[in-house]
Amino acid sequence: MLVEATRGDMVESFHRGAAVVVDTNGREIAAFGDIERLIYPRSAIKPLQAIVLVESGALEHFGLGATEIALACASHSGEAIHTEGVRRWLNHLNLDETVLECGTHYPTHRNTRISLTREGINATPAHNNCSGKHAGFITVACHHGNPVAGYIEREHPVQQRVLDVLERVTEETVTIAPAGLDGCGIPVVGMSLKGIARAFAALGGKRFSSARRSEAADRICQAMAKYPEIVGGTGRLCTAVPLATKRRVLVKVGAEGVYTGLAMGSNPIGFALKIDDGSRRAAEVALAWLIAKFCGLTTAELDQMQPWLQPEVRTVANRAAGIVRPSVDL
Repeated sequence: MLVEATRGDMVESFHRGAAVVVDTNGREIAAFGDIERLIYPRSAIKPLQAIVLVESGALEHFGLGATEIALACASHSGEAIHTEGVRRWLNHLNLDETVLECGTHYPTHRNTRISLTREGINATPAHNNCSGKHAGFITVACHHGNPVAGYIEREHPVQQRVLDVLERVTEETVTIAPAGLDGCGIPVVGMSLKGIARAFAALGGKRFSSARRSEAADRICQAMAKYPEIVGGTGRLCTAVPLATKRRVLVKVGAEGVYTGLAMGSNPIGFALKIDDGSRRAAEVALAWLIAKFCGLTTAELDQMQPWLQPEVRTVANRAAGIVRPSVDL
């Protein structure tokens, strides 16, 4: 049991799940639940998928940089900073957003969504929270002379490169793991929380097997730390955590209750969690607890994390009714 929600005098709901924290040697610092069970990490591994883009040389070839790396790692809210960034990026390739195969949805950022609706403007593929990742895949395809059309298919050379990187950094045979389609249409494969956390520890410690991959890891971490507002958006945990921790702790959300993250510094760590019922509410509380417990936060940093650690349950009339908190089992 990782998270519980109270109402009045009793616990009303429980959220089961699993979580693990590891160091750069893959040694478990802490583990809760079944960390060997395969899960779909969804968008929580975008920083790992971005390795293919960064180490390929495509960014330099097309005159791109840290802003685009942050977009490639983002599950963004569809604000102007995100959509305009993706469109500028594609313009560097002499392309436009019609080549994006991620599909279209309205921005998750409320004010942007309302503004579009009031102005009678339809959402476009650039508003998709995964559009930056897809722009990255397209960039890799263009750099290697591969077709852009169909870049989301498992058989496409870009996705084969991504799967190869994931297999190497997680040290798991993801190419034969259970597989499906992510919400944005790319392949999703089963991985263990331990393997994912191991990869994020290596990412934060810049300790991959090759110098080129370690350099790519450093650039990815620096981009996410420099542009947290691109990685998430207004009011998002992926943006709040780096800002609260002087940009040394980075986190990434994935659908269905998944979070990953890393802490940089003299003793880098990686962590990953999954809430079994897919609750993001519970995942955010569990993540905040992991960060507070294992990332060496100062008192001031802990204060900034408090709203995420024990968010209030409120009535329709906005009266305090309870809290969501880490389970007493932890």
